Amino acid sequence: MLKIAVVILNWNGKALLEQFLPSVIDYSKDATIYVADNASTDSSVAFVKDQFPNVKIIENKINGGYAKGYNDALQFVDEDIFCLLNSDIEVTPNWLDPILDTFNTETETAIIQPKILDYKDKTKFEYAGAAGGFIDKYGYPFCRGRIFDTIEVDTNQYQSKNIFWASGACFFIRKEVFKQLNGFDESFFAHQEEIDLCWRAFNLNYKTKYVSESTVYHVGGATLSAANPKKTYLNFRNSLFTLTKNAKGNLFLIILVRLILDGIAGLRFLLQLKFNHFLAVLKAHFSFYGKLKTLLRQRKNLTQQAGYFSIKSIVYQYFIKKRSTFSKL
Repeated sequence: MLKIAVVILNWNGKALLEQFLPSVIDYSKDATIYVADNASTDSSVAFVKDQFPNVKIIENKINGGYAKGYNDALQFVDEDIFCLLNSDIEVTPNWLDPILDTFNTETETAIIQPKILDYKDKTKFEYAGAAGGFIDKYGYPFCRGRIFDTIEVDTNQYQSKNIFWASGACFFIRKEVFKQLNGFDESFFAHQEEIDLCWRAFNLNYKTKYVSESTVYHVGGATLSAANPKKTYLNFRNSLFTLTKNAKGNLFLIILVRLILDGIAGLRFLLQLKFNHFLAVLKAHFSFYGKLKTLLRQRKNLTQQAGYFSIKSIVYQYFIKKRSTFSKL
């Protein structure tokens, strides 16, 4: 049987650990539980040591965000399967069993995501991952159960299936695959690094799967809310990074179309008087231009594979064709 480690990345999150760590401990009897601390300045590490002495603690020297934080911490984790779990997630009884069963029986599956529902409204999918992720030709991500700002009620309409990307909020990966991929791209800091990792796995013929029999509840936005311009900046910038590194095809045309679509999104923010988000898109593009040479060098050292998208433009489908749910695509 494969051994599993549940690794919770923490930065100044004592309140979240106090609220959600007990459910992880109660319902993860066969797992080794770690808290990977990103150089917190609050009392969260002392709290875990005092209240949950059986939880292993890894103390990172700096706060390198999600990507570096996990890369640094997972060097000290020996289990066969890594579960990267946000600190704002409530797990459910037997949540690990269907995940481990899938890893044990489907050797080609390298990455898994459970069903992610909204902690604040448990009838609905949660924005970050829902029932598994996909991307369009131009790198825009969407999910079964969530397209842009439209979030569906969960009626068990989405069963277990191979997907393109799994949410970093609750992300399972085989240790040997994580190491083969050299972990997350640390230049991302946070947001969409899991899509980049899944894309690199896809390009090496590994499979990513959604397992509907496992359910977790995610608060979402506990670190950066959707209203935060920094999140807008990171999402636009990191999506361009991912697309440049991994897309198969005429990269110049793909990026050109993507930049035009981003420009339209920026103008939409401007018309909505969301000036900080408009500036965040501009900042993301300038950061992308500054990193372009490095990204193209990375691209040369990576494998690209066709077939990464089945929807050419989710922007067109959603905003022009008014198809707001996955079943209508």
